[in-house]
Amino acid sequence: MKPLIYCLLLILPLLPASAQQQGATVSGTIKDAQSKAALPFVNVTIHKPADSTFITGTISGETGTFSIPSLATGHYLMKVSYIGYNTQWQPLSVGQLSKFLDAGNIALTANVVHINEVTVTGKTDAVTDKMDKKTFTLSSNISQAGGSALEAMKNLPGITAGQDGKVQLRGSDKVMILIDGKQTALTGIGGQSGLDNIPASAIEKIEIINNPSAKFDANGNAGIINIIYKKEKKEGFNGKIGLTTGLGALWEKKSNLPDIRPQYTATPKINPSVSLNYRRNKVNLYLQGDNLYTKTLNKNEFTERIYDHGDNTLQQVKRNRTTNIITGKTGLDWQPDASNTISISGLFSSEKILDRGDEPFFSTDLKDRKRLWQFLEDELKTTATFSAGWQHAFSQPGRTLNVQLNYTFHREDEKYFFTNILPTYTGLDSFKLLSDEHVADLNVDYVQPLRYGRFEGGLKFRRRYIPTNMQFKPGLNSPLDTTAGGWANYGEIIPAAYGMFVFENQYFEVEAGVRVEYVDLQYDVNPQHSTYKSDGYHYVQPFPNVRFSYLINDRHRLSLFYNRRVDRPNEVDIRIFPKYDDAEIIKVGNPELRPQFTNTFELGYKTNWHNGFLYPAIYHKRMDATITRIGSTVGNSPLIYNIFQNAGKSYNTGIEINLSQRINKWLNMNLLLNGYQNIIDAFTVVNKYPAENTYSAPREEMFSGNVKFNAFFQVPKLADIQLTAIYLAPDIIPQGKIYSRFSIDLGVKKNVGKNEFFLNFTDIANTLRIRRDVKGNGFSYTSTDYLETQVIRLGYGYKF
Repeated sequence: MKPLIYCLLLILPLLPASAQQQGATVSGTIKDAQSKAALPFVNVTIHKPADSTFITGTISGETGTFSIPSLATGHYLMKVSYIGYNTQWQPLSVGQLSKFLDAGNIALTANVVHINEVTVTGKTDAVTDKMDKKTFTLSSNISQAGGSALEAMKNLPGITAGQDGKVQLRGSDKVMILIDGKQTALTGIGGQSGLDNIPASAIEKIEIINNPSAKFDANGNAGIINIIYKKEKKEGFNGKIGLTTGLGALWEKKSNLPDIRPQYTATPKINPSVSLNYRRNKVNLYLQGDNLYTKTLNKNEFTERIYDHGDNTLQQVKRNRTTNIITGKTGLDWQPDASNTISISGLFSSEKILDRGDEPFFSTDLKDRKRLWQFLEDELKTTATFSAGWQHAFSQPGRTLNVQLNYTFHREDEKYFFTNILPTYTGLDSFKLLSDEHVADLNVDYVQPLRYGRFEGGLKFRRRYIPTNMQFKPGLNSPLDTTAGGWANYGEIIPAAYGMFVFENQYFEVEAGVRVEYVDLQYDVNPQHSTYKSDGYHYVQPFPNVRFSYLINDRHRLSLFYNRRVDRPNEVDIRIFPKYDDAEIIKVGNPELRPQFTNTFELGYKTNWHNGFLYPAIYHKRMDATITRIGSTVGNSPLIYNIFQNAGKSYNTGIEINLSQRINKWLNMNLLLNGYQNIIDAFTVVNKYPAENTYSAPREEMFSGNVKFNAFFQVPKLADIQLTAIYLAPDIIPQGKIYSRFSIDLGVKKNVGKNEFFLNFTDIANTLRIRRDVKGNGFSYTSTDYLETQVIRLGYGYKF
């Protein structure tokens, strides 16, 4: 760890993420002070406070109302002047948290009153990125272009690649994924899944929200990632077509154990895409389509298992995956008049997965093959979403009422076929899983601009229903637990209400809100199930959030954040059916699983300068009823059952440093450092499947962290180049430890008129692998996954 710290100290003075200028609209009404009648055609102008230099202005309409758009963050003087009336000067502060400000009623008097000059010192921030979220445009993420959303996210500051195809924020994978601000089954309702199903070519930008406000669902303690699809705003017909192709697994990281089918190498990647948009007058139509075809060495994990009873095993899980994902999104925006906008959209995704797996089991000296487990997984995932929305804009700019209805259908159709080869016989087994998910959401949101901020409030109602059925077809001497099949129905109702107040002036920014959710979850289980019975839970809980910033001056601010959030078990977490994609380390859900509640505190300091900024933050998370998988064995059986449990309290305390700097016209650099103390308190749980057994763990803690470095080179008249380096330090996991990981990615992009060409190479040195140590009652194992991480891609796009 010390060499790493020395390297960071050397790099730290060099670098930081560029920010974007935010604008706000200021509106109000001008009236006669005595008669209260509206005054039309009044001059309203904005000036610099230092020398009263004119910046922008407008005149009031026939009803006395005025609106001045696109005012950058800063401090101003607003001048209101009208023939026959005394001129008024008012100080005006534009912050970062509200896009609309209400100056209220401004009363002009016809009496001659001499007023003293009002002076407000200060100037506009050079860097005005919002404190509540970070926004990244994927067009600049060259080193991961042409892949999936999961691959694109790996290189973004603040996000790290986690385990099992998930991403992490500050060391936690409890992240809620949104698409265009909405939850869908495509990425998991209330959690994250399927990020490798979304082509990055369909995405315009990604927002990272570490401390979500009360406006958002309370689920996801680590924060929210919002994926925003492309939608063109130009008039007329326009669009973009593209094609990406590539190869992965360019050479073997580790050879197979003896006598199994070859692992995938030189795996092809093909991604044609199209984005079309037509905008004319009050109507906007759009269509996006992608077909992402890949072959991948999805898993190549070698495990040595040691048992107290001496039956030690060396195994390999090799999974060759072929995936074809077709995604289409279309929609209509219609503005019948200036006050109303109606939006209708639909998304369809079909994901076909074929997994061909080999899992040999040997004695540790490789002299005796005990068993060969081969499988074919044939899975089809179908997702369809429909959204309809209505926005009413009142006459006062920024005052809006939004009503949104969303419906999602997601089908999971899985067929597994197993060949169980032992020295004395060969068995053929199979099972089929069918799961249909129905989710309906109704949202009502209201925004009221205020003179120094805004008020937001809203209601939400969700109904979610997931019937699931598992049917086993055992063969000769089947190892499958056929008594654990049957049906199970998941039902969830969540009404919620929230209110949020935002205030900002020259010195302070305050956002405070609370969300109250009622959750009623019912899980009905086949009465013949061998272990589990019907279960569920319900609660009413408040989820407050506070964000407070003190503006020391134009370039320095101190911020304090607090929020309370929850991680509700998802349907797959409580699913009662054993999963046999690993024949001897079997994953099982737990219907007795309960929500995990998290309190988060953060103290941040931001300073900016010309072309750069520094943002260090100290944070602390306290988790109650931590959700994790716990491995256990029963008797002398070699089978390990990984079962979801609530494992008591855990804590995560750390410091994150985000440093960004444009060095010169051709070089921009960003460095993100995150170090944290990860603590898991001692706990005891009872695993009920397949037979009741108890597991106790002592308190564990470790200092961990990660480093992410991005360098962007803009070589004039040649190309744009991105270099990304990622290091993940060792960390504790329940019952064990995960080791360090490191990779380097490189991308090059060239624009020629309307044509775009790019070439990228991920994990150039082929160094990325995942190694774990796990220890349970009566067993321990060490595993290393040499999965495919090295991919080279070549892409072309044309905009018209």
